[in-house]
Amino acid sequence: MNKFFDELLESVQQMDEIQRGKRQPSRQFTVDAMQVKEIRKATGLTQAKFAAMIDVQLGTLRNWEQGRREPTGPAKALLRAIYNDPEHVILALSS
Repeated sequence: MNKFFDELLESVQQMDEIQRGKRQPSRQFTVDAMQVKEIRKATGLTQAKFAAMIDVQLGTLRNWEQGRREPTGPAKALLRAIYNDPEHVILALSS
């Protein structure tokens, strides 16, 4: 149990260093406009149906796809999940 705590503490310290600009993240998932569009198209859904499925306004999805805005926070995590495992994530979202 102590080993897990030590690993958790180390990762929190590394996160703090990344936030303060003292360390580069080891991996980063960026979502650009083309990726959002590709992720949606891979699902076979229209913009309206995809936006409804991930619970965002249609205008928001269009802004992402046209590069005017970038998804952040939970939306970015959800897009990453759909990208990595579309079948299961879409099934879970439509239940």
